[in-house]
Amino acid sequence: MTDARRHTQPAPPGLASADALPSRPRVVVVGAGIAGLAAAAGLAERGVGVEVVEREHYLGGRVGGWTEHRDGAALAMNRGFHAFFRQYYNLRSLLRRVDPRLSMLTPVDDYPLVDAAGRRDSFRGLPRRPPWNALAFALRSPTFRLRDLVHLDARAAAPLAAVSVPEIYHRLDHIDAAAFLAEINFPDAARHLAFEVFSRSFFADPAQLSAAELAAMFHIYFLGSDEGLIFDVPNANFDVSLWNPLREYLAGHGVRFRLGCTVVSVDIDSPKKFRVHTDSDGPLDADAVVLATDVAGLQQIVRASEGIGSPPWRECVERLRIAPPFTVQRLWLDRPVSADRPAFVGTAGHKPLDNISVLERYEHEAAQWAAHHRGSVIELHAYATQSAPPCSVMKQRLHELYPETATARVIYQRVLHRNDCPLFQPRAHALRPAVSTPQPGLVLAGDGIRIDLPVALMERAATTGWSAANRLLAQWGLAGHPLQTVPNRGRSALLRALATRAGGRRR
Repeated sequence: MTDARRHTQPAPPGLASADALPSRPRVVVVGAGIAGLAAAAGLAERGVGVEVVEREHYLGGRVGGWTEHRDGAALAMNRGFHAFFRQYYNLRSLLRRVDPRLSMLTPVDDYPLVDAAGRRDSFRGLPRRPPWNALAFALRSPTFRLRDLVHLDARAAAPLAAVSVPEIYHRLDHIDAAAFLAEINFPDAARHLAFEVFSRSFFADPAQLSAAELAAMFHIYFLGSDEGLIFDVPNANFDVSLWNPLREYLAGHGVRFRLGCTVVSVDIDSPKKFRVHTDSDGPLDADAVVLATDVAGLQQIVRASEGIGSPPWRECVERLRIAPPFTVQRLWLDRPVSADRPAFVGTAGHKPLDNISVLERYEHEAAQWAAHHRGSVIELHAYATQSAPPCSVMKQRLHELYPETATARVIYQRVLHRNDCPLFQPRAHALRPAVSTPQPGLVLAGDGIRIDLPVALMERAATTGWSAANRLLAQWGLAGHPLQTVPNRGRSALLRALATRAGGRRR
């Protein structure tokens, strides 16, 4: 949090605690991912009664962690690598509730990108201040050539350096990311460096991703912030490092958890009361409800809850789409990879493989296992797949990139194939449901929910969670919580002027 130009949205004013109210409000938070946990923290810290209902038996949602037992061995498991960038202010604010120094995170000093021709790009040692970070990256890259930079259509590309939200969606949401890259004449060989990597973060092919979402990502990580391009990762499995400590913190503020319990529907019991029905136990009565589920879960609840919201709002929820599936393959090998292998490497042109992680480089449980067995714990990711790719093909790509693994024996293997991430397709932003809903006392949160701030991925989940809490706290006259983001405008006046002109012909 070193960027002096980061934007702070002050906390809404109000009473410090619900103790000053005639009665204590009660809220049911549906979903214990990042968004739901942020909402629960925001409410509980103001004395509101909170009950969190989660269908899984662990916290964290898509960033959850758990332990699996195989042949008497306890194996730490999660859904794969997550990068905690320094500009994730609101997510880090949540984690600081249990560790002000964020000692549960450790820096990854580089994350190389390797293409099919063997060219290797690095983020190590780049300047932090934009635009010098992006310029230095481009100039030292073996994938870029000087003539590529000269041939870029500067006017068409200007919106990348002049992003503000929601204006960027008015300019670019009608076009997909692949078409936008072609329009600005971005070189094909270099697209995986600064652009396709981001679209893959959304588990989407560039042809399915809104160019506005891509531009916002470019702003958040490159030209809108000087927090740098290096990120941190949890130094233990997610449950141990992140969510178990946060659960203890929230329980200390009176939050109750129902795990392994699915919400079926939400009824309006009276003009200002809700009744939440689950697949176990009895209904839960509440003064307000936070729906912090994934897209499919939200749609199922809304379909089964005929009395909530308005028809146009319900239609917006129904129109939400899910990104293509992704696959995570984790391998416990009987011998180590080479000592110079990085913790994380992104790949292009090695389909279906998109990245490789060496978990013992940063995760405590993997390091212990690797030391005991003199082996390695490797994770392979394949994004935006139409069907689960054969494990043998993903391992073959690993062998091509890390030849020393070809003779390694796989002691354990775990494969996850999921499709529950939101899709940010073109022309969808204006129809995406926001945190507030037409139903008083009902709010939404999650990384698929619209919030007109420059945030994405895990940070969008955290930000919508805090925002959902703030909306409910305001209706009871209670003080909210501040939010922070990267600056919500490009840093260059010249590029902002070019973007304004370019925007005129795109509208």
